[in-house]
Amino acid sequence: MARILLLSNGHGEDLSGALLAQELQQQGHSVQALPLAGLGSAYRKAGVPLLGRSHEFSTGGIGYTSLQGRLTELLQGQVLYLLKRLIRLLRHRHRFDLILVVGDVIPVIAAWLSHRPVATYLVAYSSHYEGQLRLPWPCAALLKSKRFKAVYSRDQRTAEDLSHQLHRPVTFLGNPFMDSVLTAAPTAPASGQHIGLVPGSRRPELEQNLQLLLQLMELLPTTPPCSVDLALVPSLDDVSLQRLSNRIGWRLTNGVLQRDGAVSINVRRGAFKAVLQNSDLVIGMAGTAIEQAVGLAKPVLQVPGQGPQFTAAFAEAQRRLLGPTVFCAPGESGSSEALKATAELALALLDRFRGDPIFQQQCRVEAKRRLGEAGGGQRMAAAISALLP
Repeated sequence: MARILLLSNGHGEDLSGALLAQELQQQGHSVQALPLAGLGSAYRKAGVPLLGRSHEFSTGGIGYTSLQGRLTELLQGQVLYLLKRLIRLLRHRHRFDLILVVGDVIPVIAAWLSHRPVATYLVAYSSHYEGQLRLPWPCAALLKSKRFKAVYSRDQRTAEDLSHQLHRPVTFLGNPFMDSVLTAAPTAPASGQHIGLVPGSRRPELEQNLQLLLQLMELLPTTPPCSVDLALVPSLDDVSLQRLSNRIGWRLTNGVLQRDGAVSINVRRGAFKAVLQNSDLVIGMAGTAIEQAVGLAKPVLQVPGQGPQFTAAFAEAQRRLLGPTVFCAPGESGSSEALKATAELALALLDRFRGDPIFQQQCRVEAKRRLGEAGGGQRMAAAISALLP
């Protein structure tokens, strides 16, 4: 049995790290996690012990944020917090046989400084962004180090690109964060069309995103009937949801958001997988959730918000990452023109997905190409175990 420490730096990275940790625990290893940003809630839910106490910042972690988000990080002391996490790593490094990085250059640097054997899952980087991946300094040099025993990528194109750049094998085994949504969930009635709304998970950005999605729903026709499900995190309870919806003319009744002349929205908590699987179209303002929707071969319609995370720039980068089955209407974020164009595009995508077999096939091809098949976590855990004495 080996002792493994997971380093990750973000909500999506923590999710993948927690799933990998569970697979490694099932193979008999002792696993702890050190989230470099955020509370590490995914680890807690998975029963993975944390190395020390954690803290969450409003931006969700150092990463792809707006200028406002980066300034907020500095004001909240996130850089100092990161340095404290690094010190904790260095103090406890000799307790672990392997450091497992899930993320980007920040945990890569931290792992290299530990002078321990390292395996790296570069979930944050892809050659799909620009055709050839340009790793930030000094990531490439560190990954060539003998301390890094294995490097795993998030797609096959990146594996081939980095294998050439780093002059070492880089392997694509799938994405652990897809495993949780690729297992079967309860199915919805086959009749009618289904829209899934994914507003994200971080507050207060979540409330801003949800308000924008409700304004969008007001523009959809009520006939023919369309089922709309809102995948909502537990942190936004009914009291907060009622207060938010009342401000813009909606009301919450028995778990359903309603407004005169608008489609009804079913509020679904703890049913994220079912919402994605049963949707003909996913309308989203999130990172990992949209990736999972694409991996399920669903068309996605983005609605860029005001940030700090899901901005127009983030959405554009996400489209490059995930390919031609992710759509976004033109116009300034939140403007009436953009919302109207988004509503028209939503209706067109619903009809296209239901009636165009070629488009359905394209969604399936891109799902496999961009995200891979189920079982990524198990395959990666087995490969990591093979590295250990």
